[in-house]
Amino acid sequence: MSKNTSIVITVILIIFIGIIFFGGLKPKSGGSAVSDATENSQMIDGVQYITINAKTGYSPKISRALAGVPTKLIVKTNGTYDCSASLVIRSLGFQKILAQTGEEVIDVGTPQAGQSLQGVCSMGMYNFLVNFI
Repeated sequence: MSKNTSIVITVILIIFIGIIFFGGLKPKSGGSAVSDATENSQMIDGVQYITINAKTGYSPKISRALAGVPTKLIVKTNGTYDCSASLVIRSLGFQKILAQTGEEVIDVGTPQAGQSLQGVCSMGMYNFLVNFI
């Protein structure tokens, strides 16, 4: 094999490996924040409950919920020792260090269509978003 052929093969391999590691071959979802949202809410006795898990971030990151109904947010922790236990929801004036294991029920009120609710850890590293439709 000639020296030029070896160089070309090496360059192609480096490019291919770079594409794999940096995500160039990931499928494009083409979705928006609303279409990528998770429906993680349930209605109990006329109240909508949205569940968010807090441990090494928040899950799901984007949620979709119904507008125009009384809503409560349930933030669950299970051995949470990172900054996601320090939750801030500015629009509600909520700021609290959550128990390492347990549930925090937060009254959201009755959100209107088009409103969103964003929670963030106190360091700004992790966040979640609830879109009301």
